Amino acid sequence: MGFKDFTPPYLAPTTVGSVVLQGVNYASGGGGILNHTGKIFGGRINLDAQMDNFANTKADIISIIGASAALELFERALFSVAIGSNDFINNYLTPVVSVVEQKLVAPETFVAALISRFRIQLTRLYNMGARRIVVANVGPIGCIPYQRDINPSAGDGCVAFPNQLAQLFNSQLKGLVAELSINLKGSKFAYADVYNIVEDIFINYLSYGFQNTDSSCCYLTGHHGGIVPCGPPSKVCPDRSKYVFWDPYHPTDAANAIIAKRLVDGDSNDISPMNIRLLLES
Repeated sequence: MGFKDFTPPYLAPTTVGSVVLQGVNYASGGGGILNHTGKIFGGRINLDAQMDNFANTKADIISIIGASAALELFERALFSVAIGSNDFINNYLTPVVSVVEQKLVAPETFVAALISRFRIQLTRLYNMGARRIVVANVGPIGCIPYQRDINPSAGDGCVAFPNQLAQLFNSQLKGLVAELSINLKGSKFAYADVYNIVEDIFINYLSYGFQNTDSSCCYLTGHHGGIVPCGPPSKVCPDRSKYVFWDPYHPTDAANAIIAKRLVDGDSNDISPMNIRLLLES
């Protein structure tokens, strides 16, 4: 798409002045749609706080180029929102954090709360000037090494319940994106079906050049290397390009490159109603 480098992180001390005119990354490890998601990690930045940070960037941009030019910049810009997995992995599915919620809140109720909050957040993003917005769904979280290792009864397959949660959320998220596209004048939303792409990678892994689809390349313990996060004591596989998962939670660069390529140039099975390249040209 013409970028020469990754967008710089918001909290980097060098992300100041005219640098922000080229884009900013507000993402945070452990962050979620709900503010208490990931609280076991301490200093994570959840989506509401990320929106606050974008509001600060917006003010900085207006001070540099003026309000009118800033709004034009935002209309041309691409906004990528990929969040939600942690709300399941490090909230609803984490007994330490949400034993009460697990007993009292049905999956449908929890997902409804996520969608309701996400609607408010995406509308706020639109109200701050965003127009071209890619919203990624939640991938097959029951297939990550962490879930496989804490649910050994699933055998060699993916864990069913987390994937059912993801699909329940995704079906409602797709409806939300369609709803916002209609109700927010001038908006151009794209629904990125990451679940479908990753599932295809699992099924056709050999044709993509992978040899391992269920274990962490960076591992310490657990049958799938999913118990302990990747860190200094960990061992690393000899060829990470052959693995779908880098650590207990995240895909490798090799897998991410496939996902990214299909979101940029893929068909409506991967991203709808248009891919990212068409979205930028529209």
